[in-house]
Amino acid sequence: MAPISILLITGSFVTPDAYASIVDRVIGQAIEIRALHLPTVGASPRQGRDGRPPTMYDDAALIAQEVDRLADQGKHVILIAHSYGGVPTSQSIQGRSISDRQRKGQRGGIVRVGYMTALVPEIGHSALDVLADVPPEGQTHMETDENGWMLHSHPAATAKISLSSLPLEESEPLIRDLAKHSAVSFTNNLTYAGYRDVPVSYLLCTADLCVPPAVQRKGIDMIERVSGTRVKVTEVACDHGVNHTSPDKVVAWIMSVVAEAQS
Repeated sequence: MAPISILLITGSFVTPDAYASIVDRVIGQAIEIRALHLPTVGASPRQGRDGRPPTMYDDAALIAQEVDRLADQGKHVILIAHSYGGVPTSQSIQGRSISDRQRKGQRGGIVRVGYMTALVPEIGHSALDVLADVPPEGQTHMETDENGWMLHSHPAATAKISLSSLPLEESEPLIRDLAKHSAVSFTNNLTYAGYRDVPVSYLLCTADLCVPPAVQRKGIDMIERVSGTRVKVTEVACDHGVNHTSPDKVVAWIMSVVAEAQS
């Protein structure tokens, strides 16, 4: 059996260290995994990057590059995408499924994608379009600076939405330490629906106020409609920042995704 390698695609504003406990626990179960630092996420807390703010397509290009590197080693790749990460992940899959690569005489490839309370738009739509369905009480407050980088301007209010299961004294510092995020990336339309190409799992967080269950289910229904296949859905009573609030449940789900990919 070919070795499995997981790429964890972070949400917006979030650097890989926010997923360190998940990565460490999955590695502890002898599975290779790495969280990517997306170009659209700033380099450090409350900072952006120099130059033009990257697009969602720049994120997708990084994911594709990492998939190609692993697949060329003959590895079976699983993509795990959280929140905004669902958009560039879907975009990046083009031509990289294991079946697509086999048709080209290449080894390895993507064998499954797992969306974790993620934004999954239809072709021609963006992250912003998906978030348009979020009711006002679930919308976070963001300001965009003169260079095109967004920052959560009211950390306490955002914490109550994104990390609703934590006490404010724990959740607010986590939001305050987020990086900036490229504003344009939220407007970039999906041009390739990679969820049509590979089996899909979804971790549906029923206590999520930021991407409410109805928005998650709408994405799941869309995937099933356009792909013609069922999504493997796991429901957990968790909030949006499940990487912080319920890492054990995330790890258990990831291992179930691995088992599905190996079956």
